[in-house]
Amino acid sequence: MALAALAGGAVGCTVQPVDADGNGRSPVRIELPSGTPSVYRPPSGSGSDDGSGSDDGSGSGSGSGSGSGSEADDDGGGGSGSGSGSAADDDGGGGSGSGSGSAADDDGGGGSGAGDRPESVPARPPARVLWAPGDSGRDIRELQARLRQVAWLFDGPTGTYDGATREAVEGFQGKRGLPRTGRTDTVTWQRLLGMTREPGRWELYLMGGQPAAAPDARCRTGRVLCISKSSRTLRWMIDGRTLTTLPVRFGSEPTPTRDGVFEVYWKSRDHVSTLYDSPMPYAMFFSGGQAVHFSADFAARGYAGSSHGCVNVRDEAAIAGLYEQVRNGDKVVVHW
Repeated sequence: MALAALAGGAVGCTVQPVDADGNGRSPVRIELPSGTPSVYRPPSGSGSDDGSGSDDGSGSGSGSGSGSGSEADDDGGGGSGSGSGSAADDDGGGGSGSGSGSAADDDGGGGSGAGDRPESVPARPPARVLWAPGDSGRDIRELQARLRQVAWLFDGPTGTYDGATREAVEGFQGKRGLPRTGRTDTVTWQRLLGMTREPGRWELYLMGGQPAAAPDARCRTGRVLCISKSSRTLRWMIDGRTLTTLPVRFGSEPTPTRDGVFEVYWKSRDHVSTLYDSPMPYAMFFSGGQAVHFSADFAARGYAGSSHGCVNVRDEAAIAGLYEQVRNGDKVVVHW
């Protein structure tokens, strides 16, 4: 009967517990699950049936442990099996393998999780400096002339990179977002070239400073005021030797300065023109009303203006000294 019951799937047993005095109590029926318990199968790869996961926990972990105790043992000796090997062992001795790397790296080295830092771009070297304060020469004149064209400089050109030129360059640079160094580098120069035109000769020498032309042959003897229209200069010469050279300007087309050989016939220290009512200090007359004299207008505007026919000098101290040396009767040569 019992075997039949087992075969029929009714699985269970009846027990009679006892109390503390050893007296029996009412029988108790205990029903057991029908069928045979299925064996635990570990996930593929975490263990194997070939014995690699053993009860001593040295393997990578097999299925459930194979302990000897039954599910309910009367002597309390065990419940579930006592095997120590498990699918995942806390001490890392068993269970599925754990990778030490993070996401797979293409080169097989294990991804570290940190992205590569982009390489820093090297800073652009500063532009090459062409001219700086203290420099002088023809190139500085051109720089100054171009700065005048864009109204960043109002003096000169002098041909010397002075404080006014430095300030003008700084202003030009700052206006265009360039570093305000006050030095003219290649970037600053190219920007200035793009905004200006090639200055003419008399823009470069607007306030004088041009080299003097070679003396005319008629100037090589005696005491001579040798005046060149081509170079706009006056040489004070004695016996072929130049003692003083000054920039000068001449009359305009309607009132040109006469060419030729003359001599000083009258000197007037504080002369005022009776024709134009304008001052003519240190006047040395050589042809009618035409004279060599100081001009405040020439000093202020340079070659932007012209005279009414006289030979203007812009350096007052120089003309004052010359006035003291020249005598009536000294020769005057006006030539090209």
